Amino acid sequence: MAKIVEFRDIPLNDLVIGKGQIRTQTPGKGIEELAKSIEVQGLLQPIVVCAANEEGRWEILTGQRRFLAHKYLNKDTITAAVLDERVSEGQAKAISITENLIRRKLSSKELKDGILFLYNLYGSIQDVVITTGLPKRDVRDYIKYPRLIPELKEMVDDGLVDINAAIKAQDASNDTEGLPDTSIAVQLAKEMAPMSNAQRKRVTQEFQEHPELPVDELIERAKSGSKVVQIVTTVTQSTHAAVQQFAKEEGSNQDAAVATLIEEALVGRGLLED
Repeated sequence: MAKIVEFRDIPLNDLVIGKGQIRTQTPGKGIEELAKSIEVQGLLQPIVVCAANEEGRWEILTGQRRFLAHKYLNKDTITAAVLDERVSEGQAKAISITENLIRRKLSSKELKDGILFLYNLYGSIQDVVITTGLPKRDVRDYIKYPRLIPELKEMVDDGLVDINAAIKAQDASNDTEGLPDTSIAVQLAKEMAPMSNAQRKRVTQEFQEHPELPVDELIERAKSGSKVVQIVTTVTQSTHAAVQQFAKEEGSNQDAAVATLIEEALVGRGLLED
């Protein structure tokens, strides 16, 4: 793995922006404000570079906006952390994602695009987790969205269903060739939206076991076979806040979020079949 071996001031003319940069949406936006901050406070965080293909030049792995701000200020050089070796585009993308996540200024689309790029490059969720240090749950969710058909993407974007319901609905609607039926997928997604994970699994199971039955009948069979019992409990304020945060991240309501957490805990303890 590449390591930082030195810090040095590098002429701006010797720098090129690498293809692995995660920022793809208006990287020049807000440069004037960033430039003013650098002019007053100085560069608080060096950019990261490695040797470029062209001899004598350096590729920017992180810090393209800081580089652009220095150009705006007509500076001659910028302080950079220099890596001991060239890195691949995939490694560069991972470095850029990780650095920007730490600084918490990535847009959701940029992060999704970056994670999907790495997944397509490495071919497994675990490799992306190892490369970026992101939680496995986050990586898994980011690569789900691109799989969705346009109609389900729109429903997720509009907040009508969460990503997990959309994925389960699409997979359940697949025909014998593995292609989703749009009308069935949309109908299932609407039905699954308020359901718990256990109920969603029941719907999927019914579709797998009885593909010859009408959609409405399969949904009713799933609902009737999954009796719902309401549980009332008391939690601390911090636990409640954590549940609300989890629900927000999952794109679901509070009741569905709590049901998901309970089911995952029980499955993890071997008390409930996954």
